[in-house]
Amino acid sequence: MSSTPRDHYDLAIVGGGIFGLSIAYKALKAGLSVVLIERDKVGAGSSGGVLGALMPHMPARWNPKKEFQFQALHQLEAYARGLEAETGIATGYRRCGRILPLTTQDKLDHHMERAEEALERWNPADTGFSYQVEPAGSRSDWLNGASAPFGIVYETLAARIAPRDYLAALAAYVREKGRLIEGTRFEGYAEDTGALSVSDATGQISSDRLVLASGPAAFAQIEALTGQMIGRGEKGQALLLEGAGLEEKPAIYCDGLYVVPHDDGTVAVGSTSDRHYETTEVDPVRTQDLITRATAFCPALEGREVLTVWAGIRPRCSKRDALVGLLPGTDRTYVATGGYKISFGIAHLIADALVGELTGSVPQVPLPPSYLPAHHFP
Repeated sequence: MSSTPRDHYDLAIVGGGIFGLSIAYKALKAGLSVVLIERDKVGAGSSGGVLGALMPHMPARWNPKKEFQFQALHQLEAYARGLEAETGIATGYRRCGRILPLTTQDKLDHHMERAEEALERWNPADTGFSYQVEPAGSRSDWLNGASAPFGIVYETLAARIAPRDYLAALAAYVREKGRLIEGTRFEGYAEDTGALSVSDATGQISSDRLVLASGPAAFAQIEALTGQMIGRGEKGQALLLEGAGLEEKPAIYCDGLYVVPHDDGTVAVGSTSDRHYETTEVDPVRTQDLITRATAFCPALEGREVLTVWAGIRPRCSKRDALVGLLPGTDRTYVATGGYKISFGIAHLIADALVGELTGSVPQVPLPPSYLPAHHFP
């Protein structure tokens, strides 16, 4: 049964994407009362895409950011299964692995070194995650052998999830245990009283603390509070093809694109990246380019029906890494944005760390220094 609406909450969250929903889920499990405000509907922004690629950084030049992402991907399967058990909604998670074609001798040499470093960083004896260089012609039933004349990398840490299903599971939990308000625009927060200003008559709402997790819209909200614009939106496009019979195939990353088979008999292809754009709508020319490029290295996609096309604006901080924590110059206003292309893989640990900051608990994995506000604000 849904919780009874109330006037005051421990935490208000702005944004019904993967960061906002993950933070709400973790905060509710930590015993906080939560209201989440979404101006449109859950997944209406960049989180409502179709690709679902959960891909690791390369095991080279290791740093806290790469360690954080590695731990997040390592833990995500158990996290997703727990969420599925709690809500009865499948997330489409599977550790599918990934193929990377090697097109030059230099790339072959480079990835031979990465395979050696993965033995230390990925610790395959304990985790089971491998990073192997295979000869030319390997897995050519899926990747066109002509696209990989010097062989391939096949690694097993990579996974995928169905973005919209994952959001639906998180939203179901938030609706049951907290309060989720859709179709309402956040307009302001008074730190002295805790009062929230919103666009419609939802009643008087206040909260002890606020988290801005509104994707690219957060950058303007942050600028209004700090006077600094620390990020931008970048447009991406992706599509879903009919993919019956391909469900068990690994993901491929080739020619700057991912091909990601999903459990429901679809294959996602994407994504583009446009810093400068005139419209947020799907561009048919870009869509055709995706199909042409993907079928060139993955012939099994040839002639398959296009089921869905998607375009969205992803949040990217000027200093590249996500921004998570208390905003400078505020006492009760926090932010979580800028995950860009890796948000789905790290959102659960972002939520764990931020809720830890709110409750005084120790996070499972500390945030990398480059994710903290001190890195983003001079």
